[in-house]
Amino acid sequence: MSVILAVAGAHALRADVCPASIFTGNAVLQQGIPVPVWGTASEGEKVTVECAGRKASTTAKDGRWLVRLEPLKIGGPYTMTIAGRNKVVFNNILVGEVWICGGQSNMAFELKEAAEAQTAIAAADDPLIRMFTVRHASTKKPMAEVDGVWRPCTAEQAAWFSAVGYFFGRDLRKALGVPVGIINASAGSSSAEAWTPRAVLEADPDLRAAVEERERAAKEYPEALARYKEQESDLLKAYEVAVEKARAEGKPAPRKPAPPPDPVAGVKYPSGLYNGMIVPLEPYGIRGVIWYQGESNSGRARAYQTLFPALIRSWREAWGEGEFPFLFVQVAPYEDTPPEIREAQLIAWRNTPRTAMVVITDAGDEKSIHPKRKEPVGARLALAARAVAYGERIEYSGPVFDSMTVDGGAAVLRFMHVGAGLTAAGGALKGFTLAGADKNFIAAEAKIEGDSVVVSSPRIAVPAAVRYGWANAPDVNLFNRDGLPATPFRTDPE
Repeated sequence: MSVILAVAGAHALRADVCPASIFTGNAVLQQGIPVPVWGTASEGEKVTVECAGRKASTTAKDGRWLVRLEPLKIGGPYTMTIAGRNKVVFNNILVGEVWICGGQSNMAFELKEAAEAQTAIAAADDPLIRMFTVRHASTKKPMAEVDGVWRPCTAEQAAWFSAVGYFFGRDLRKALGVPVGIINASAGSSSAEAWTPRAVLEADPDLRAAVEERERAAKEYPEALARYKEQESDLLKAYEVAVEKARAEGKPAPRKPAPPPDPVAGVKYPSGLYNGMIVPLEPYGIRGVIWYQGESNSGRARAYQTLFPALIRSWREAWGEGEFPFLFVQVAPYEDTPPEIREAQLIAWRNTPRTAMVVITDAGDEKSIHPKRKEPVGARLALAARAVAYGERIEYSGPVFDSMTVDGGAAVLRFMHVGAGLTAAGGALKGFTLAGADKNFIAAEAKIEGDSVVVSSPRIAVPAAVRYGWANAPDVNLFNRDGLPATPFRTDPE
């Protein structure tokens, strides 16, 4: 007699046949492609998977199995049955569009903290949106499982979900009219190296340095931890004395002593988050990825020009679904974020097929690396998805610098993604600087003429280069009439 496990959440019991942990009740499966389903079983055990009228069988080899169901019909709810000597049943399965949302803290930023939280949460109940949050895990070796569960979108659940991921999923579901599943695999402060396979990092001399640096720290960690343990008692006693002294003098208390952080468990350990949070998702059927990361790499913008496209290629190769859409957010204006990292992202977009870059110069916060306005970010990502992933003939990007010519004493700039035309939000154009051959940039006058911007200054007779928004927190206002802001740029890249 078969053992039937009705699983509505995480796997409560391991049996001879056990599907990968990304499969739970309430899941969304990707429509339009053969659907991979995999897991573990006893060696040589026959495994059969059935869902929505599709059926596939295989035999476990080396304790693992994988089948691909023929494309499933959009809709649901369906039941998925996985059977060998035992049986696992998942209920309330939907078929629609599945996206991974990855990156660092601005992707992990929860809806309940967003500027739009009150209104958005009150209207968040939508059973056709499902969300899966991957628990943080950084590991030296690739893992087989993640910790998480698929949940229908309710006000309570959405409050704790990625704000950008929620707004993206909400707008996409409204636009497409199909179920949408969002897998949130993000970690605050994480570097791009942490999300990239080790072999990719080691293959590039510039990227290999980050691996070697962290490996040295990992080797030294046991000794550093032992030293701390030996001194911990004395350090804590000294800390208590210092706290009393600070209290008596009306000063802030000092930081409490703590053991050194484990480099491997950290969010910057090369390949650690990829091993612990992405590898276990492969090859779950997805349409694409949305990505918000770069702040942690802002001091290494030149390396990011190579690193970020390498990350994208490696994910695509791992999934084996071809060049799936990879849509990313250009980091927001912030007083400590240099413009070179935005340029690195622009270069990545220009040189990497089936990508889109969402610009949010109008949704940043000069004093906070975590701007609270997340609805425009998710909305623009959904707009990009509709164009890049689903082929809608809509404008999805703000103006992007294309070329410059010199006409008399003025620089004439032409743009891609002009859309319905160029416009200056809130008055005269601002944010442009101009330089002659001496490369001394000064504030310049800029005006829109048709689909071009003409930049000039009475102090520069022969323009040589123009920069727009070239600051940590630029004050800029060039848009297209589709409501999308222009990306900062310089015509004199290094």
